[in-house]
Amino acid sequence: MHDRQTTLRSRVTLSGVGVHSGRPVTMHFNPADADTGVVFHCNDGTEIRALVSEVGATDLCTVLGKLSSSHVATVEHLMAALLGLGIDNVAIEVDGTEAPILDGSAAAFVEAFEQAGIEQLSAHRRYIRVVKPVRIDSGASWAEFQPYDGTRFEVEIDFENPAIGRQAFKSDIDPKVFRRDIARARTFGFMRDVERLWAAGYALGSSLENSVVVGDDGAIINMEGLRYPDEFARHKTLDAMGDLALAGARFIGCFRSYRGGHKLNAAALRHLLSDSSAFEIVEATRRERGRSAELIAVNAPAYAPWVL
Repeated sequence: MHDRQTTLRSRVTLSGVGVHSGRPVTMHFNPADADTGVVFHCNDGTEIRALVSEVGATDLCTVLGKLSSSHVATVEHLMAALLGLGIDNVAIEVDGTEAPILDGSAAAFVEAFEQAGIEQLSAHRRYIRVVKPVRIDSGASWAEFQPYDGTRFEVEIDFENPAIGRQAFKSDIDPKVFRRDIARARTFGFMRDVERLWAAGYALGSSLENSVVVGDDGAIINMEGLRYPDEFARHKTLDAMGDLALAGARFIGCFRSYRGGHKLNAAALRHLLSDSSAFEIVEATRRERGRSAELIAVNAPAYAPWVL
């Protein structure tokens, strides 16, 4: 458990296309002071904080801001990389309305952030610790938070397509696990949905370069095949990490879901944060030299980002 907040050591830039808009976009990631959190700076001067209270849509991706005005879409892979590597504070300049899809995973974000370096700040890090179970159901799908001594994800998916079927990824999460087991898992879709999505104005930037495409017969269309045997469940875990990174602080607990997605992830997070008896705010502090960080309960100020 790290006791200090972090930021990037230097500025780093990534460019690509938006998977839905198909338009080019560049993001500049800048170091930020303690307690800044993750803030997007749009071309029109608007600032959008990376918080679940700012989520404006969750249909095919997670969108921060309102679609009718300033917004940044498809932030989940970027946010997962920040959460997975333990980066708390960053100011992001973006010249479009969607994060670049890159190769469809978080790998390029991880590489860029590690190239920039991660710097420890003097301020203590705060966590949201789950203290009682919280669950939300939506038809056959469900998601829940459980108390747990650590940060753990247990994500299960269930598709009729034979290439996917029912599979799950379950693991405690730290930077090493994230880099090795989750970061390279790519977004995926089905050949039968492509024309429908294009007609609706979505997936205009999607290609075999940034998505795993599954045929109706269960065949993987991509020549290189899968990066992991259970890449689909791992990518859903990546998405869940990105969506829960919008809590405003890291959480200590276990997140479990079955047949989840962006909408369910956001709803579960809102459900947790709306019940003040389900969590407490704790601060990591190192009391003696050489000892690991201890977690001390603190009173959350009224302006704290996790207060909805």
